[in-house]
Amino acid sequence: MKKLTIPGKISVLIVILFLATLWLFPMWRIDLRAPQYPGGLSMQIWLNDVKGDVDIINGLNHYIGMKMIHKNDFPEFVYLPAVMLIFMGLGIVVLLLKRKLFYYIWASTFMVIAIYSFYDFYKWEYNYGHNLDPHAPIQVPGMSYQPPLFGYKKLLNFEVLSQPDIAGWFYMGVGVLLVSITIYEWKKQLK
Repeated sequence: MKKLTIPGKISVLIVILFLATLWLFPMWRIDLRAPQYPGGLSMQIWLNDVKGDVDIINGLNHYIGMKMIHKNDFPEFVYLPAVMLIFMGLGIVVLLLKRKLFYYIWASTFMVIAIYSFYDFYKWEYNYGHNLDPHAPIQVPGMSYQPPLFGYKKLLNFEVLSQPDIAGWFYMGVGVLLVSITIYEWKKQLK
């Protein structure tokens, strides 16, 4: 079994450092602007919490029939920190074993976690934006209020921007780094 190169070993440490930002900064943010809120509203999604103007957003969501956003409604806030800690711990094991195969498995595991994370977030947004209370005070036939997974969308008189926050950019950087180093390691192995 081929040994992991120095760039591979360094990347493991960088990945662990990048993932540590998940506990220090928000992962994602959803910003809303409307004439009645010229300063805008913002919701930050952390690894284990949701913060920002959540109470105001919940008040607005009530009128269009969206469910209230509560931290306790998201099991992801319990299992995602555990998954990330286990993944970081496995990185240390990969570093100690110094084998390319284990690095490939570790990198592939992250890609599965990342893809599932984005799918889960999309599903959360879809459910909140489509499963509306039929007795809501404001009803627009055929209208759903799903914010974009990534990017800009106009919802009634609100402009909505959904994008990674600081830890989210580091999280995406982990994916780019792991894919890049996996390709590098694979090419080195073929020589």
